[in-house]
Amino acid sequence: MTTTGSGHRLDRVFNARNVAIVGDSARRNYMWTKNNMKVTGKLYGVHIDEKATKDLQEMGVPVYRSLLDIPDEIDYVVVSVPRKIAPQVVRDCVAKKVGGCVLFTAGFAETGEEEGIHLGREITEIARKGNLPLIGPNCMGLYLPHTGVRHSLDQPIGPEYVGSLGVVSQSGTHATNLSQVAQSLGIGVSKSVSIGNAFVLDEGDYLEYFAQDTGTKVIAMYLEGVRDGRRFFRVLRETTPHKPVVIWKGGQSEAGFRAVYSHTASLGVPAVIWSAAMRQAGAIAVGSLEEAMDTVKVLTGAKPFTKKAAALVTLSGGQSVSMTDAFSAAGIDVPRMTDGSYAQLREFFKTTGGSYQNPFDAGYTIGLGGEPGNLGRLLDIINADENIGMLAFELAVGFQGKRWLEAPKQLEDLLGTLRDFRDRTDKPVVTIAAPLHVEDVALKIRARADEHGLPWFVSYERAASALSRVGDYYRFRAGMD
Repeated sequence: MTTTGSGHRLDRVFNARNVAIVGDSARRNYMWTKNNMKVTGKLYGVHIDEKATKDLQEMGVPVYRSLLDIPDEIDYVVVSVPRKIAPQVVRDCVAKKVGGCVLFTAGFAETGEEEGIHLGREITEIARKGNLPLIGPNCMGLYLPHTGVRHSLDQPIGPEYVGSLGVVSQSGTHATNLSQVAQSLGIGVSKSVSIGNAFVLDEGDYLEYFAQDTGTKVIAMYLEGVRDGRRFFRVLRETTPHKPVVIWKGGQSEAGFRAVYSHTASLGVPAVIWSAAMRQAGAIAVGSLEEAMDTVKVLTGAKPFTKKAAALVTLSGGQSVSMTDAFSAAGIDVPRMTDGSYAQLREFFKTTGGSYQNPFDAGYTIGLGGEPGNLGRLLDIINADENIGMLAFELAVGFQGKRWLEAPKQLEDLLGTLRDFRDRTDKPVVTIAAPLHVEDVALKIRARADEHGLPWFVSYERAASALSRVGDYYRFRAGMD
């Protein structure tokens, strides 16, 4: 679903079809025009330069000298002009009654220059008086896979790429990376926005929109600071009880704290205060792109859970020990199972060269993927055991991966059994495919796991940390912590 149907004032721009590019130039190789050639509505150019006009027309784009001359309604305007011209373009956006605009133009408060500060204030006043949803400035704006709007040609568009992850980022690069990494992991994006210096619309506005957007189930944010802290945390507290919000905070080191202002002119928040606010609001705090994506992977690909107790299944003894250490360090228990479970396990589990105490050293029992019947029995016991809240399965890429690629039916049987278990259990199921010395093999096995809809991780530590963070969120949501 791509629209909210709520009448929210940002609905139109976040579902933009008709787009106008103001000021795209040969110097940038007509980047904005090329990015948006496949919008589902109409694309227009606005230019006074004769060469640019001719180039854009040869690309099949109608060009006008003013935004006001375009005959159609415009949902979204990309403003890429020198900063002195930006106020007039924003006035035209108000007069044209566009759905919203992004100010790619930079050089305002973040420069510390008097002229930049003055122009920024002028633009803010124009947009606010005109009730214009202005995104930015100094940002990349929207990525809408359902309507073809994007700020990078590498961002995939079309219905098959639409998902449930909403992205808000103060950094254009991080906005691009979050959306593209998510898509590469099979996590579709509903809508994404790079918000830059946030003159008019700030973090709270975007969070409020995504909180009620029916197409967005999980929200991921990269923030360096907040404009209106009181309002932002109020909206955050209202959102997290029904929709998870993953927040990657930039500028938490002393040097990073200083860098924040020069990047987006945001006011940084001391790490201790930020961490406490995140806990109180029920947000999921992360410290990197990898942590953000690992967390989103669990939220979008695994069942909700509150019991932080794992059954760990590996194919070798050494791996089982390392895996247990990683999960325990992340605050996830690796408990003994019930006596009834052990009675059932004794009927078929091969203890020679293995162990079923949890962690399960199960290589010999399940025939390294060749005996899915035994694996199914093991999974049924794990599913029924009241001491267990989740399953993590180690795919033994290092010593088994090449064999699986040579005999792919074994891998398909294994992954198919795990997929069927995921479908019938209420417990989250994840896999670990560590690259070790065979990264090429790991990539192929992860691709197969993706096709079966099984979340995978590149290390025990990253899997355990993501599960722990998500478990804490669901416990907060259930009023348990």
